[in-house]
Formats: sequence, structure tokens, C-alpha cells
Amino acid sequence: RITDMHTLNGEGLAPASRLDIVAGEGPAAGPWALRGIASAAADVSDGLCGDLGHILTASGVGAELDADALLASDAISADLRALARERALRCALAGGDDYELIFTAPAGAHDAVLQAARSAATPVTRLGRITAEPGLRWQDACGRPLDLTLASFDHFA
Repeated sequence: RITDMHTLNGEGLAPASRLDIVAGEGPAAGPWALRGIASAAADVSDGLCGDLGHILTASGVGAELDADALLASDAISADLRALARERALRCALAGGDDYELIFTAPAGAHDAVLQAARSAATPVTRLGRITAEPGLRWQDACGRPLDLTLASFDHFA
């Protein structure tokens, strides 16, 4: 079992592996729960905007993401939600050491993604959609564009 990537589960510092959804090791999960479903995946250790940016660049595509969906997800702690919205967004989108996973899947695979998540007992949150237009665009829950200039950790800076 792969256990080197974790997320804090809100009960002190007890790590909870998020790789169960990839490796299919959760309760009743078949092997590789997302195999054949996800088209790309990355760990979010250097900030969501940067780590997703690597996927987008390598794939030659862009994305439109709902920042409010991220703030409402299980991946965000109550402490972070308690911050002012602008600061919470910046921390959630560009902060590092999250040790969550981000993955892409075809729109038609929505039910399969949910089934894989249930099988692996791992929560997932739909954050947006992949677009043909390169670049990462953020919007609120109503679809209004957010003017955010974000940078995540750069190991080579």
C-alpha cells in the first residue's frame, strides 16, 4: 500500500491516505479505482493552481474552475473557511502541502468517478471543466469570472 502522500483529517495530525481512490484500496474497492476513468492526475503539494497547471500545459488545454466549490469541499479545513474569503481563496488555490489529488475525467464519466469514490471511501469534489482554450480561469459559483493572479511553489525559483 502506498502511504507517502497524506491529508490531515481534522483530528489532530492523523494522516488519511487519499491514494485509496487511485490504488483502489478502500473498503470494497476493486484494484485501481480510477484506472480507465481518470485521464490525468497529480498530487497537490505545491498549490492547486500550479499542480493543475502542469496537467494543463502537458495536455495543451485549459480549465474553468469554480473556486467556491473548492472552498466548500471536504479538502478545506474549517480554519481555512473561517478566514476572509479572498485570503481563504488564495490559501486554497495557491498554498502548498495539501497532499490532495487532482484528476481529470471525461464529462461522461461522472457516475463512474462517483462510484470509484464510494468504492474507495474517498470524497471527491467536481471543481470545473477542461477547455480547449489554454490557461486557467477561476469563477465563482454563479459563473462570474474572478480576477486572481496566483502563483504556487516553484522548486526552481
